[in-house]
Amino acid sequence: MIPIPAGARVWLAAGVTDMRRGFATLAAQAQDVLKEDPYAGHLFVFRGRRGDLTKMIWWDGQGARLFSKRLEKGRFVWLAAKDGKVALTPAQLAMLLEGIDWRTPQRTWRPLRAG
Repeated sequence: MIPIPAGARVWLAAGVTDMRRGFATLAAQAQDVLKEDPYAGHLFVFRGRRGDLTKMIWWDGQGARLFSKRLEKGRFVWLAAKDGKVALTPAQLAMLLEGIDWRTPQRTWRPLRAG
């Protein structure tokens, strides 16, 4: 898992991103389109057109990090919107990267009573 420090936010970019982009152009997209500072220590997540590849950028205070993940089967669950952004929790990001629908996770069991 990506070590997300306390206080850092995870931003999911809606829509489709050109996956040929590197840190510099993804950082420019975070600044211009998402209206966020890419050097503030937040994590930005982008998805490719086919839906099986994501790229994440993060400035850790010393340098730029670029993460990518490609699913062998299936697609990443993404927003239906064409533009904008959504803040995720680290738990939602973990579900997203595992290919789980992070929008409406279902608990498999709930206690009926205490004791």
